[in-house]
Amino acid sequence: MLIVVACTKRDPVADGANKTAGLPAINDQVPDATGAPPEKGAAPATQSPVAAANIPASLQGRWGLSPADCMRNRSDAKGLMVISDDQLQFYESRAVPGPDVQADANSISGNFSFTGEGQSWTKFESIQLQKNDLVRTETKPTASFTYAKCT
Repeated sequence: MLIVVACTKRDPVADGANKTAGLPAINDQVPDATGAPPEKGAAPATQSPVAAANIPASLQGRWGLSPADCMRNRSDAKGLMVISDDQLQFYESRAVPGPDVQADANSISGNFSFTGEGQSWTKFESIQLQKNDLVRTETKPTASFTYAKCT
């Protein structure tokens, strides 16, 4: 009987919710770099854009999907990914971390800005060091790739 009663209400939003006013605009001053509150009467501070995170050192280097990708004299190493402190480089594209990336000592994830073959796009990437392998997971479409470190 409770299931029937619970399912009879078609709209889960309260009746008065559509009649509420928007939130007021707030023009508060931000704390300084030390976290201390701003001084009274001081002009509002301007915020600089958030810098993208550096890619952790443990992820940097040359990584291949197959042993052939790690051979330096091959021009067709389509599974090679070269990671530096500020970008991922693939066979015909490169990606830089966006301002929303999160990183720790052995992983980085967030939106990356890609360029290649005259196009630009954004894609979510998650890169994690798992034992001796590097696992890269992406979206749109969702796929996961396991790389081995090139020696």
